[in-house]
Amino acid sequence: MEVEIGKGKTGRRAYGFDEITIVPSRRTRDPEDVDISTQIDKFKMEIPCLASAMDGVVDVKLAIEMGKLGGMAVLNLEGIQTRYENPDELLKEIASFSKEEATRNMQKIYEEPIKEELVAKRIKQIKDGGVAAIASITPQKVEKYYKIAIDAGLDILVIQGTVVSAEHVSKQVVPLDLKQFIPNCPIPVIVGGVASYSTSLHLMRTGAVGVLVGVGPGAACTTRQVLGVGVPMATAIADASAARTRHLEETGKYCHVIADGGMRTGGDIAKAIACGADLVMIGGPISRAKESPGRGYHWGMATFHPELPRGTRIKTEIAGTLAEILIGPAHENDGTLNLFGALRTSMATCGYENIKDFQKAEVMIAPTIKTEGKVEQRAQKVGMG
Repeated sequence: MEVEIGKGKTGRRAYGFDEITIVPSRRTRDPEDVDISTQIDKFKMEIPCLASAMDGVVDVKLAIEMGKLGGMAVLNLEGIQTRYENPDELLKEIASFSKEEATRNMQKIYEEPIKEELVAKRIKQIKDGGVAAIASITPQKVEKYYKIAIDAGLDILVIQGTVVSAEHVSKQVVPLDLKQFIPNCPIPVIVGGVASYSTSLHLMRTGAVGVLVGVGPGAACTTRQVLGVGVPMATAIADASAARTRHLEETGKYCHVIADGGMRTGGDIAKAIACGADLVMIGGPISRAKESPGRGYHWGMATFHPELPRGTRIKTEIAGTLAEILIGPAHENDGTLNLFGALRTSMATCGYENIKDFQKAEVMIAPTIKTEGKVEQRAQKVGMG
């Protein structure tokens, strides 16, 4: 339903995770009987989760651990890991910056050129750990680095930017033609971000195995303020889900909808799946793991942009091991640990056996869902407060 913004402009009402709730169905299940696994191409994932391609979230060690736990971690091939032979020294330095000096000093650190030999080395190190290697490159740098990564053993390529379209128009350079590139790429390609039905559909038609849905919702992202661009996640995911259905009807090919950003708790992840996502990509929650390279700090891929930063370094604190954050056990009651145990329990509580079924769950607009009856929690700043 469109709402009148003014005499000359109307707009759709959009919803974020905090404005909706999942409605239980007529049946319930045992959590042990629920299957939360998913599969991208030939790669089965026991937990439907990608760790975001952010330098404070993913390095080689975390990628290997994530793979062993049943998910996948996306390595940023334009980040610190491919600019410095010993990135830990720089990560420690970033953690030491005051908030006033962080952005400017990070811009200086990221002036170091990307080294092709490190692109290959990092992929080989992940593969040597016995897990699938998945890594991201921005559209502008894909043609320069993708062959190096594939030759080193890359399994899935993620083409990722703030917003990625199937038809980039430029008078300055010859842009990457996704419609030509993706069908000819020898490995599966995921692409994004997107936030609308039409853009999702156009990207699906390029042959991508998945689209990243989310523009600006990440904990460290400032795109929505800097550019004024973005769509609340519940609506963005539902729109992309509708595009997936149309694409499947047109081609018989299934393209995964990957909710990217804006999820802090197990409840957020459950809502993302209920709105139509096949799996999620999270950064902030994983930056709180003891194994994360950011030492309790988290920043996005555009934080260090030399001309127009669209992210900030935030302190997330260490909350537990990666295993505790993803699959428990939880020792806090606020939903930020055992994220995928929470997803499994949410699906069981609502009576759904697997992710495909859970995508059919009823959702309801519920602006009071997080405040109703929670006066004491909010006053005492515990639980949901």
